[in-house]
Amino acid sequence: QVQLVESGGGLVQPGGSLRLSCAASGFTFSNYALNWYRQAPGKGREFCARISSTGNIANYVDSVQGRITISRDNNKKTVFLQMNSLKAEDTDVYYCGACLRYTPNYWGRGTQVTVSS
Repeated sequence: QVQLVESGGGLVQPGGSLRLSCAASGFTFSNYALNWYRQAPGKGREFCARISSTGNIANYVDSVQGRITISRDNNKKTVFLQMNSLKAEDTDVYYCGACLRYTPNYWGRGTQVTVSS
């Protein structure tokens, strides 16, 4: 059974940090690139970051460049999203997706991030 389970979301003050995790099972994790997306209520899912299957290539959307770092541990079958200098507009549900090519074959259920004072 394929599973992607996100965790690490929560309430944080502006300027704070969070580290999201996405634990995978049920497929060959090291064969997949991993993407993080975010989605606000009533809006479409927005791409945030991507890491290659080996972890040596990472890409980011311009709006988060410099504030967010994606990483992965293939031994633990987990991908991470370190988010720093958080802003109110980063408040969203964050999803991870596992991709054999460019779009996810598998999705997690998301974790809520709320940035508020």
